[in-house]
Amino acid sequence: MPAILATKLGMSQRFLEDGSVARVTVLRAGPCPVTAIRSTERDGYEAVQLAFGETKESRLTKAEMGHLRQADAPPMRHLVEMRGFAGELKVGDSVTVDAFAVGERVKIAGVSKGKGFQGTIARHGFKRGPKTHGSHNVRGPGSIGAAATPSRVFKGMRMAGHGGAKRATQRGLSVVDVDPQENLLLVRGSVPGARGGLVEVRTDA
Repeated sequence: MPAILATKLGMSQRFLEDGSVARVTVLRAGPCPVTAIRSTERDGYEAVQLAFGETKESRLTKAEMGHLRQADAPPMRHLVEMRGFAGELKVGDSVTVDAFAVGERVKIAGVSKGKGFQGTIARHGFKRGPKTHGSHNVRGPGSIGAAATPSRVFKGMRMAGHGGAKRATQRGLSVVDVDPQENLLLVRGSVPGARGGLVEVRTDA
């Protein structure tokens, strides 16, 4: 069950053998050094820790560099644990796009695009009020609580605020092409996040 970290480069298209056009997202995936293995006996769960995104050593702490040196890994910006994907991997191994095959089903997780401040209609899908007969509640949220009791607004009320910028997972995607030389992974469909964003690619069982 392969898993890998990648950077979203953008969208493109690929002509398939049957003449149809596949809209694909291009990901620069790996190589990802294995920096730690979590086991049930020692940690209480099974997972593999992958590193991704080379950076300058001066941008990391001494603790982070010491952890990477134990795995003979260069300075890396991101460390992410993938649960249930340890398999036969060992510390010091490297995960590449070769672990994926054309036609394989994957799910991709990332942070969605931030939308800035949004009202309740755009953020939560509220319906607007009437525009006629002197109504002042055209795009307002409506009542958010009683005045006397409880004399406050409950926590968790759906109101206006910052939209997007949340973790999202897109399932049901399929691998269209794999380019080991350029470390590219072409996936049919759209992927959460903006260009240059970090995403996690896992097989979708």
